[in-house]
Amino acid sequence: MDDLLNRSRAAVWHPCTQMKQLEAAPPLAIARGEGAWLIDTDGRRYLDAISSWWVNLFGHCNPRINAAIIDQLGKIEHVMLAGATHEPVVDLSERLAKLTGLGHAFYGSDGSSATEIALKMSAHFWRNSGQPEKNGFISLKNGYHGETLGALSVTDIPLFKDTYAPLLRHSVQVPTPDARLAEPGETAEAYALRCAAALEAHLAEHAATTAAFIVEPLVQGAAGMAIYHPTYLKRARDLCTQYRVHLIADEIAVGFGRTGTMFACEQANIRPDFICLSKGITGGYLPLSAVLATDDVYAAFYGNATARGFLHSHSYTGNPLACRAALAVLDIFEHDQVIAANRVKSIEFTGILSEVAAHPRVRHFRHLGMIWAFDVADATAGFSTRFHQAALAQGVFLRPIGRTVYAMPPYVTSADEMRGLADVVLACLDTPAI
Repeated sequence: MDDLLNRSRAAVWHPCTQMKQLEAAPPLAIARGEGAWLIDTDGRRYLDAISSWWVNLFGHCNPRINAAIIDQLGKIEHVMLAGATHEPVVDLSERLAKLTGLGHAFYGSDGSSATEIALKMSAHFWRNSGQPEKNGFISLKNGYHGETLGALSVTDIPLFKDTYAPLLRHSVQVPTPDARLAEPGETAEAYALRCAAALEAHLAEHAATTAAFIVEPLVQGAAGMAIYHPTYLKRARDLCTQYRVHLIADEIAVGFGRTGTMFACEQANIRPDFICLSKGITGGYLPLSAVLATDDVYAAFYGNATARGFLHSHSYTGNPLACRAALAVLDIFEHDQVIAANRVKSIEFTGILSEVAAHPRVRHFRHLGMIWAFDVADATAGFSTRFHQAALAQGVFLRPIGRTVYAMPPYVTSADEMRGLADVVLACLDTPAI
């Protein structure tokens, strides 16, 4: 293991990492995975309680996803999607359209790419529609949409954004409906409506220069799993329609069952103008993202002039292997009735975590679908690192966000595994030095 860690530090620039800190807290040297577990080069097992950055749905080395990729390897591994097509990308596009109620799927390789595609597509739509002045964007305070320049422009996490501020395009942030910010006695729904009123006030003044409002539906992940009432989404949809502004649903983290429905927007019974998908789309196997848009958006690009088309591309757009993995994921959802099964698991797992919720250090224990989170009242500087290391020593892989501890495990996690997670979390909370 030590040799692999030394080689990694010498050759790999790890993401979202201050590399010097790896001297004291080396990364896990993972050799293989099995279900909800990661196994290191010494054979030690760690419960993957955050689904490897929220991407793994059905466990590591899932035999059905493995089989789909192996089958596709014997046919075609990749062909450029400009000037060619193939059955996996057509099948996947048809199934995503049926699930989302939106039309043609445009593919990228990761979540940030999906955000870039949606932002460009929205602004280009208005240009093609004779309104080039509609090129501004709105997002929520504390929102996160990726770290490429366009995506970072609509992100509101200073740690990621401030260094690159001179490179970014200006955007506007409106109040977040994060239920933790409600006034004492104010319901989550009432607070959501109050925040929606602020969105309305901005649109009333600036709709003529606004292309789109981009939002993480129901849960703002990087804000510390900030959960809000679905009435905000419904009101946002009505306002965007009224003021002729696109609504972009960034379901990159919350899609594919994480919030208890296939897509979070379903809980507000709305259809966005664009939906951004990635992370769980391939079950954590291969890089893939997709943006689906309304037929009206697609029609605005259709014509004889090349410049009117959406001239955006990625070399691995619609990769057949990734599409086959995604199709296998959708097959598992359908054949195993995963959404219904997760509703039962969600209730059971919340019960298992009841002692955590009642712990004296815990504030704002919250859960939605297959996401659980809480804030630690007395967390001090370095809390997230200390908690991560303590949990790791007990065989659980967790990465708190600031003072927020969250669990977003693979859907194959068992009740016994969740009890083990709860025991480790309680042990960490019972340690005053953490």
